[in-house]
Amino acid sequence: MSYQFARIDLAATTYQPTCDWYYITDPNIDQLNTIYRRYCAHKRFASVMPIFEYRYRAPMTDVIGYRHLGELVAFSLIERYDNHNALCAQFAWDYGMPRLRLGIKSLQTECAIYRERGFKYLYLEQAHLYKQSMQGFEILGSLE
Repeated sequence: MSYQFARIDLAATTYQPTCDWYYITDPNIDQLNTIYRRYCAHKRFASVMPIFEYRYRAPMTDVIGYRHLGELVAFSLIERYDNHNALCAQFAWDYGMPRLRLGIKSLQTECAIYRERGFKYLYLEQAHLYKQSMQGFEILGSLE
């Protein structure tokens, strides 16, 4: 199995926020971990790394919440490396309404948020197939 890293060149995107989003400044760890557990159960992951409280509260991490009908149903953890590069470290949602397509819409919204904040790249780690349709998508090359 080949593992490919990817990123989004934000200058090549035109996305605008399409979700009811907000910065979570005082995370309710139990609530977020419940959403994460539902996400992992829905995906039927064979192995799951817990999200420890520190990851939600790390100084260089933005916690972005996504609401549906006023209720928090999803979140993203975005780790800022500096003022130009950030990692989409974790996304989770409860899949209560799959037709919302929050996996895609949240990523498009995050492109808009970070582009407006002056960031150049959002790193995605693994290049999943659905991410390859994103504007500005790039597979990272080798260091050779």
